[in-house]
Amino acid sequence: MSSREPEPLLHRPPSQNSADTQHGLEEEDALLTGHRTGKQADTDGTSPRRKWREIGFFVWALLATIVVVVLAVVLQQQVSRVGGDPDDGNNNGGKEGGKITGKRNLIFMVSDGMGPTSLALTRSWRQYTEGLPWGAETLVLDRHLIGQSRTRSSSSLVTDSAAGATAFSCGIKSYNGAISVLPDHGPCGSVMEAAKRMGYTTGLVVTTRITDATPAVFVSHVRTRSMEDEIALQLIGETHPLGRMVDLVLGGGRCHFLGNETLGSCRADDVDVVETAKNSGWNYIDNRDDFDNLGTDAVLPLLGLFAGGDVPYEIDRRFQEEEYPSLEQMTRTALKLLESATQDSEQGFFVMIEGSRIDHAGHANDPAAQVHEVLAYDRAMSVVLDFIESTDVPTLMVSTSDHETGGLATARQLHTTYPEYLWYPSVLANATHSASYTAHAYHDYLISHQSTSSSSPEEETSSAAKDKKLTSYLKSLLATSLGITDPSSSELTALITDPDYAAYSLAEMISRRAQLGWSTHGHSGADVNIYTSDPSLAGPSLSGNRENTDVGAFLRSFLDLDAEVEKVTRELRRHAASLGAVSEEAFLGPVPPGAERLDGQDHFEHYTGDHKMHRRGVVEPGACSCGL
Repeated sequence: MSSREPEPLLHRPPSQNSADTQHGLEEEDALLTGHRTGKQADTDGTSPRRKWREIGFFVWALLATIVVVVLAVVLQQQVSRVGGDPDDGNNNGGKEGGKITGKRNLIFMVSDGMGPTSLALTRSWRQYTEGLPWGAETLVLDRHLIGQSRTRSSSSLVTDSAAGATAFSCGIKSYNGAISVLPDHGPCGSVMEAAKRMGYTTGLVVTTRITDATPAVFVSHVRTRSMEDEIALQLIGETHPLGRMVDLVLGGGRCHFLGNETLGSCRADDVDVVETAKNSGWNYIDNRDDFDNLGTDAVLPLLGLFAGGDVPYEIDRRFQEEEYPSLEQMTRTALKLLESATQDSEQGFFVMIEGSRIDHAGHANDPAAQVHEVLAYDRAMSVVLDFIESTDVPTLMVSTSDHETGGLATARQLHTTYPEYLWYPSVLANATHSASYTAHAYHDYLISHQSTSSSSPEEETSSAAKDKKLTSYLKSLLATSLGITDPSSSELTALITDPDYAAYSLAEMISRRAQLGWSTHGHSGADVNIYTSDPSLAGPSLSGNRENTDVGAFLRSFLDLDAEVEKVTRELRRHAASLGAVSEEAFLGPVPPGAERLDGQDHFEHYTGDHKMHRRGVVEPGACSCGL
């Protein structure tokens, strides 16, 4: 074994250079090894003090570098998430703790009655009709799914739209039929009312009556949703204790704004709400031409009512573009108007956009109508997302349903034998109109032929001949409207003997052929989906499985309205308490009896397609909500 000592790991070969160079190497080795050089040991009498001073400078420099790096990362994240330089002078807001600060917009979308199976139905339908591969991306909605919502109300495991939407507006559970009223029958402040009070510009865009439950909860307070006449007056600010709470309204429901002495009215009184609104400063439009002529300079408040009842189903409306705007078109116009109205304001806007008639198609068990309603909603969401990309103001979209309607199943067992694992989108693709539209056409035929009297016995037609003629008409109607060319004798007999149920019978004929099942003509207790344009903002509060009240809590939190919502609630309750019993009932309506069905609907789609939303007045001719 060699007696030579092992070389150190940092050993450097002997240098051939001068003594100065050798000394430099000693200093370099000292830095690497931590040992002082011979010169330092021998001549530097103050080396300990100098050593600690150098260490202090090093630690200070290291800490300063860390702070600078952290600040740079935080600033970069803020700029990239908000979409602009927080100091660029455009008031684009900022972001603190994962939340937008400063000026912002909130777009809340509600797909009334749409459950997860409605989406499965629509995906497969579109893949079939457009020849898309089964794995193709077919819906804009699917790219923005973050969670699901539980929908029960305080009075039932199965909610109605009033209680479901009250969970969004007030963030609290209530009973079926309640319009921003709590189980104690007192009012609760809504997020839209608080937003309006804090300077936000507000809007409602729907395809149902604007006085229907979902839009009503944001701007009115009544104990039973069937009080649509009173909802209309509160909406324009005439009888609302806090005044007008909405700036832009686009939808249907004109009959509730016309006095009962006017053609097309469905009010129980002679109050002309349109005229009252005009006298209060509202601008009013009621036709497609005026809608198309709306520019971004249109003056708010604006009330646009384009149908006597509900806007027709999309499957029917597409043939009547000259009369009714679509949800997509109303959404695009509303966002332009709201952006223009808030361009120079410190606050942005809050708008609720509802795909209302997905729900009605579920009530009717009409899959052909529903698939077109879901696609219409999907197109409206695409418009919203495009707007978010183009605007300079930080804007968030949140979307969910108030409940599922119909208990839809994309498979159906037709016989006692083992069920087939399939359903047929082609059946829905063959339908050009809704069952409601088709039933209305059938009823018009019956009326026109019943009113024709014979002038002589020779001109009278035998009963058998009449039935034959009616059967021939029905076969032609079924083929042209629903694409059904093989009606059975029992199906034809049912239509002839019970025409009042024609809409349901026709929807059943489509559903059976497509092998689609429905468990109810009402709502179900299924969980519904939650979507957002920005998971980093909404995800922490709404991802996973949530109560519907969590959605309401998020809406007011995003707009920093928690305190204002509580303040509005206190003011509304003080107002109600200050009224006598008679006046309070005039404001909120009577306390509904516990045993009464509280949602005000019988869910029977009569041939008029009116869904019997209330039992008063006369619906204008043609207001079947089906386009006829």
